[in-house]
Amino acid sequence: MSAPAPSSPAAVEAPYVERQEEVLTEAALAFVAALHRRFTPRRDELLARRAERRAELARTGRPDFLPETAAVREDPDWRVAPAPAALEDRRVEITGPADDRKMTINALNSGARVWLADMEDASSPTWRNVVHGQLNLMDAFARRIDFTGPEGRTYALGPAERLATVVMRPRGWHLDERHLTVDGRPVPGALADFGLYFFHNARRLLDLGKGPYFYLPKTESHLEARLWNDVFVFAQEELGIPRGTIRATVLIETITAAFEMEEILHELREHASGLNAGRWDYLFSIIKNFRDAGEAFVLPDRNAVTMTAPFMRAYTELLVRTCHKRGAHAIGGMAAFIPSRRDPEINEVALEKVRADKDREAGDGFDGSWVAHPDLVPVARASFDAVLGDRPHQKHRLREDVRVTADQLVAVGSLEAKPTIAGLRNAVQVGLRYIEAWLRGLGAVAIFNLMEDAATAEISRSQIWQWVAAGVVLDNGEKVTAGLVREVAAQELASAPEASGTWRQAHDLFLRVALSEEYVDFLTLPAYELLE
Repeated sequence: MSAPAPSSPAAVEAPYVERQEEVLTEAALAFVAALHRRFTPRRDELLARRAERRAELARTGRPDFLPETAAVREDPDWRVAPAPAALEDRRVEITGPADDRKMTINALNSGARVWLADMEDASSPTWRNVVHGQLNLMDAFARRIDFTGPEGRTYALGPAERLATVVMRPRGWHLDERHLTVDGRPVPGALADFGLYFFHNARRLLDLGKGPYFYLPKTESHLEARLWNDVFVFAQEELGIPRGTIRATVLIETITAAFEMEEILHELREHASGLNAGRWDYLFSIIKNFRDAGEAFVLPDRNAVTMTAPFMRAYTELLVRTCHKRGAHAIGGMAAFIPSRRDPEINEVALEKVRADKDREAGDGFDGSWVAHPDLVPVARASFDAVLGDRPHQKHRLREDVRVTADQLVAVGSLEAKPTIAGLRNAVQVGLRYIEAWLRGLGAVAIFNLMEDAATAEISRSQIWQWVAAGVVLDNGEKVTAGLVREVAAQELASAPEASGTWRQAHDLFLRVALSEEYVDFLTLPAYELLE
């Protein structure tokens, strides 16, 4: 593969990881350095703009559709580029970290049409995970990946025509990769993940009849989408890949992005593939942005906020209408349940909830949806098969009946459910358990039969911050105070398998991000400082 001259590449400042020289070649590091020098200054400006926008929301209390981009929304003629054959049918997508070799094989063999190979919320960015996530994908595309478990069972790839199409998710713009520096500065994790993956795999993927496809996380505005589009154009030109080869699906998982869906597709239109309803991060974003906006924006227990809540329904229906109006795929949210063979009764209740969720999405016009476990692939597929039949999608359903207002998108106060003591305890349990696992290098963690990632831990600690700030009174009559949260956290720490080491670190960090006077934008920022 052709590449820029390998002068002044990114510097590697990390202990050696097995086979890292296959990923961190001089040419690949020079490519990452070129991305960094060209685009990191704009990344910095956009992060500063996020802070300004949040301050503006705190003052006004209400986001709205942008008047300066009305012409984009009102122009009936533009469409995104047609989907490549490998992304035409996306009725079931499975998610999971790329840094686990067994999970890589199982995801590709799962029967899902797409695998979201995650280097973001389902991956703890230890240096080993960063390198091995790249290696696992390189090995998979070259069909040199296998795995033998401690019990002696061997895992290998099935026939090529049955494997899921890979859509890789790099880290969000806010995270740096401290082990790669250019001119003394850490490279943004987004550019490190994207750059190494694109450099090593773009040409091979084209030879396989597919291409370099990406999920873009944590996007907050169309200007951030524009930055990604410029990254794509530059990368393709640098490596001699035809412009428009890259396809990107943007996760609409922030409240500000929900008001700019059309603008985001417009910025990426030559590279856009669709939008996804990232439900957990979306709830996190609502709590974060309206954390000090008063009682009307206080959410109840996380598990009480379903996709049938009016403000969540407004968000998903607007997403379907927007995508189909512009010729893009609309991909539904996560089914996070982890099936268990030990309790068939609980299993069946949970599977019925998954069926109902996927039936609703298929009925609403979504073209596909996410699951977190291979056993859920047939469940989701049945829901979409019933609606799609032999059609690859349902973009013909324009949902012109949908009319969503700004007020409907933020009508959080319409919920009848209220915060409970059980919800508080669950938030502490999930947050503490997840952070403890994350500090040990695990980013996708089964907790209480759900596959949790960083987004749900963010919800847990953000809800507690909001409940304390708002002086919420729970269903048992107790007021949520810092003292009550510390008491519940101490009980959880005492019952942990080992009340020291990472459990103590997780406990202290969780309380820090849940109770600090100044709200921390992302818990993974201080957590990264503790990660070995």
